[in-house]
Amino acid sequence: MQHYGTRGVHGQTVEVLAQRILTGQFAEGATLDITALQSELDVSLTALREAMRVLAAKGLVDARPKRGTFVRPRDDWSLLDPDVLRWQFSRAVRPGLFSDLHELRSIVEPGAAGLAAERATDSDVEALDAALAAMASAGDDIGAAVDADLAFHRALLAATHNELLQRMEVLIETGLAERDRMVHGAGPGDPVPSHRAVVDAIRRHDAAGAARAMGRLLEQAVEDVARLADENR
Repeated sequence: MQHYGTRGVHGQTVEVLAQRILTGQFAEGATLDITALQSELDVSLTALREAMRVLAAKGLVDARPKRGTFVRPRDDWSLLDPDVLRWQFSRAVRPGLFSDLHELRSIVEPGAAGLAAERATDSDVEALDAALAAMASAGDDIGAAVDADLAFHRALLAATHNELLQRMEVLIETGLAERDRMVHGAGPGDPVPSHRAVVDAIRRHDAAGAARAMGRLLEQAVEDVARLADENR
């Protein structure tokens, strides 16, 4: 999927405007001065209008005759859109967002691990083992560590063979990637044993054991974030 944050001037324009909306710099209901924005951002009117169309498609803005372009109420925003999620997590736009992510993962992932233990094929287990191997070899490479962790959780959801759970990948991965970058950058403990415990239970087709192991993994994730928050105070 092509994210708008990676598409040159057009993508940068979309991201700047989105961040202003998400942070409340452009308040809900506020009318946007297109002429002033064009001058400030130094972009063509065509590029700015295209950026507004992107934001409109994500539910952030709308345009009406006589009123112009305005910020829509938060209830109308497509908060599960991959780009909107990424913009929120990348700037920690809303306090409590990572807490919400943990609550979601605590509801979804232990159950997914249990289901994976019942349904995983040999190729599913191989994908989980490959993610573990990548995690073990990542060392101090933060990018590689993040990629390996995302591959693990992607493989876990795939092993459920439930299409709706697999679609949770976008939501979980977007927030998890930003959390991982913060935590791995602060030098956490070895993540392999806690993840391996989940895989070992799945390999044994131990649904209850897999759910418990995933629960312990998530508890460790919360402790890592809390430790980082304490260190930054």
